[in-house]
Amino acid sequence: MRLMRAMTVHSIAFISLGSLMVSGCAIKPEALSYSEFSAFAQQRRAVVTAHQEPLRGPLTLLEAMARALKYNLDKEVEEMQAVVAHQQLRVAHFALLPGAVANSGYTDRNNYAGGSSVQITGPTTLGPQSLTSSTSSEREVRSSDIRFSWHILDFGLSYIRARQAADQVLIAQETKRRVVTRLLENVRTAYWRAVSAARLERRLKALEGRVVRALADATAVEKAGKSSPLTALGYERELVEIQRELRKLGGELSGAKAQLAALANLDPGVSYEVAIPVRYVAPRDLALPVDQMISTALEHRSELREVAYRKRINAHDAEAAILQMLPGISLEASPAWSSNSFLYNSNWITWGAQASWNLINVFSYPARRAEVEAKDALLDARALAVTMAVMTQVHVSRARVFHARRDYDTADHYYNVQQKILRHIRSSLDGGSVSEQTAIREEMNTLVAMVKRDMAFAEVQSAAAGLLASMGLAPGENLDASGMSVSDIEWAIASGTEVAAR
Repeated sequence: MRLMRAMTVHSIAFISLGSLMVSGCAIKPEALSYSEFSAFAQQRRAVVTAHQEPLRGPLTLLEAMARALKYNLDKEVEEMQAVVAHQQLRVAHFALLPGAVANSGYTDRNNYAGGSSVQITGPTTLGPQSLTSSTSSEREVRSSDIRFSWHILDFGLSYIRARQAADQVLIAQETKRRVVTRLLENVRTAYWRAVSAARLERRLKALEGRVVRALADATAVEKAGKSSPLTALGYERELVEIQRELRKLGGELSGAKAQLAALANLDPGVSYEVAIPVRYVAPRDLALPVDQMISTALEHRSELREVAYRKRINAHDAEAAILQMLPGISLEASPAWSSNSFLYNSNWITWGAQASWNLINVFSYPARRAEVEAKDALLDARALAVTMAVMTQVHVSRARVFHARRDYDTADHYYNVQQKILRHIRSSLDGGSVSEQTAIREEMNTLVAMVKRDMAFAEVQSAAAGLLASMGLAPGENLDASGMSVSDIEWAIASGTEVAAR
């Protein structure tokens, strides 16, 4: 009774101690402080544009593309995803190796462990002790062993998983290609829109003073009665209407420079200039029939390649399901050593084999096979949908290029006509046959025509980049920009792909 009471007290004490330890180890949410968040944000801000080559002058299209390839953070994220996938493949390779576990131990006790034997006198009865108490182990024992094990079924499954990890690396690379293609397309569009905005801003500043003076003169003439109020108001309305159109165009282009800076990973707080080409040369037409364009797109588009890799991964899942039905055989070998002097052999090697068979996997195989077949059907449907989308994008991109070029030709023709009109107006202004107000009005009309031509040209560039992207092509998409300078990347892009930056 006393023994039971002592055991009960010890049990209660042990349970109480365990409860205290569990409650003490409970994890509670602990939010970062404001100062910690602030320090983290400031640190990230300092790193965003650190260790970058400074701008050498006005930003050209080639340099913007090169900086985007080297410094764009979205592209860097995809590169890190590819690196992670590659490291996961390396880890998967180690699963193919046999297991090796090294053990080393030390045991000690305050007395010797011993034992004795008694005779068996009947099925359920025991007789007197047959041997005196003895021991075959020292109180202090050191031991070590290395256990090698190799499960053949696990090796087969690990081999399949490693092949799937290799396909995941390829999928990550295709995702990176897709990001680079869209990135360069966006850089090209943003650059030409930024050029249009810069040209508009420069010309508009030169005209604003003259416009203000012309409006003031028109008001003064109206008040002096030298002109009818209707004529003065009509002239003022024309100038205000042209101003409104210019500001509307400026609003459409206002974010292009900031967008270009973000794509090239330039510090948003640092001012920079965009290099304005001396003359515009439209990108060359791709001399390819539409069938060849579609074939190129289906061969190069990363979306379709990704579906193909996922189908291969799913096929490996089918192989894994079959392997898991088979019995598993495990082989083991272990060299060991013990300091126990009572042992006849203190060094020995053990080996063995074991077979196991999970029968549940056999019964679950039909469900797993149905799952793999359903995924394969889904991927087939997705491949068809992607194929149709790619073919449609190629046709739409071709049509967009055609209409963009036609709109640019119209805008360019209109601008040339407006320039001729402006030259005649300026000549007439020098001769005194045309008023300053008329000259200013035509100057503003010419500026509107120039901006519209610039925007039409930017659309041509964007459409050409979109056509390349629809075929899965982009200049410099396969460059390893991390180890190259900006100028080297520029040279590689210019020498490998026709870029309309002249």
